[in-house]
Amino acid sequence: MKKVLLSFLLLQSTAIFSQSKLNEQVRNYRKANEYALLNEFKGLLSIPNVVYDTVGIQKTASYIVKMMEDRGIKTTLLDAKTKGVPPAIYGEVLVPNATKTVIFYAHYDGQPVNPNQWAEGIAPFKSVFLDASLEKGGKIIPDPQPTDTINPEWRIYGRSASDDKASVFSILSAYQVLNELGVNPTVNLKFFFEGEEEAGSTHLSEILEKHKDKLNSDLWIICDGPVHQSGKKQIVFGVRGDIGMEIKVFASKRPLHSGHYGNWAPNPANLLVKLLASMKDDNGKVLIKGFYDDVVPFTDLEKKALAKVPAVDDQMKQELGFVRPEGGGKTLAELINLPSLNINGISSANVGKMVANVIPTSATAALDLRLVLGNDAQRQAQKVIDHIKSQGYYVTQNESITDEERLKYPLIARVILGKGYNAQRTKMDLPIAQNVIKAVQTTVSDEVVLMPSLGGSLPLFLFEKYLGTPTITVPIANHDNNQHAENENIRIQNIWNGIETYVALMRL
Repeated sequence: MKKVLLSFLLLQSTAIFSQSKLNEQVRNYRKANEYALLNEFKGLLSIPNVVYDTVGIQKTASYIVKMMEDRGIKTTLLDAKTKGVPPAIYGEVLVPNATKTVIFYAHYDGQPVNPNQWAEGIAPFKSVFLDASLEKGGKIIPDPQPTDTINPEWRIYGRSASDDKASVFSILSAYQVLNELGVNPTVNLKFFFEGEEEAGSTHLSEILEKHKDKLNSDLWIICDGPVHQSGKKQIVFGVRGDIGMEIKVFASKRPLHSGHYGNWAPNPANLLVKLLASMKDDNGKVLIKGFYDDVVPFTDLEKKALAKVPAVDDQMKQELGFVRPEGGGKTLAELINLPSLNINGISSANVGKMVANVIPTSATAALDLRLVLGNDAQRQAQKVIDHIKSQGYYVTQNESITDEERLKYPLIARVILGKGYNAQRTKMDLPIAQNVIKAVQTTVSDEVVLMPSLGGSLPLFLFEKYLGTPTITVPIANHDNNQHAENENIRIQNIWNGIETYVALMRL
């Protein structure tokens, strides 16, 4: 028994020493090649990749294909059954004697941009370096040259810098480093970079179903989203689902002079904000009937993990500049594991220099429903529709409203639903999940944060539905990256940390 224990401890210490040595080699390689690495990343950032820009998406895909081929990765494009859909970029590296296969996922499309909202001197697709974040007074600095020392606290600003081109780059750079060091991965590697995630992954199910034989694996590792707000690396075992909906409230057929008709003609903006206010209380709790009824409770292991998540509420209130959060005393970590209802945008007539003394004809709100395990996207949206009806509204999905409807119903709302998807959660006690935890932990001395679910959404339930494969998310971006908004950025140290993390994951 003593011999067995001694052998086990010897194997463990050898493995730890080996990984520590590899971490040092990876860091040394990166330090010697920082300029070349960032230069390639800047080239990727310079290509417009808005999800609805077909030409830009094609150019982005071509750049990534070249990155993969330059690294010796056998690469192909996976199409959907629907024609004209952005392809998934697929690559594979088969390792002799490997018994497991891991697929690494990121997406190469980005959110739409309004260049006028970006800070002076910063454009979405002309990436620039800043010596700190804008919020901390960062200033634009010249691009580093080959002989310059690169400060890891610098930021690179540009659309998709963090969401999700940094992920694509870190994954491929991790493989490049292993190659250059002559170190073999211990698992078969497959790479899958999606081009339609920011449009809701509308055709991802078609790609997965059509190419399921090629996509056979033991695990999908997802690289998307931020590390924990404390700055610690985190591993996430689930994501929320999502469904969007647009509510448009109608009043008179033409705009009216607010003096001649105010106090008499219904104002749709007032009607809409009153309707929206009926959906949540002052603490942010959703008041819609049955909104929380379907939630699958956490397991004991998940509850323990959640209890150990570092508290960042005071830090984030200070950072974001507000004193009273929603939630009635619940923490941020608790609240992002509940279903939510958010107003993404609201519009009616004009403001600012374009304001006019009118009663508008309609008012529109875009809502975003985040879902947790147990919620069904369509069922959750129907609860909102039922609530609107309970407030006295006639609800339609037709584009135009007829005169007959206007004269019959005092309150009219048009509701249009987006294509939603459900939440997903992987069991934390799976052997392969434990291996992922151990691998990431070897790259840091601090304890890795284990989150039962991410606050954001990804269509990860599709991987289980069509492939029967679990997913685990290992994000790399800084939490203050402004993803989906103006002035998106990535902290350089997060890129370096990401490369080290994914080297370890390729050595599971």
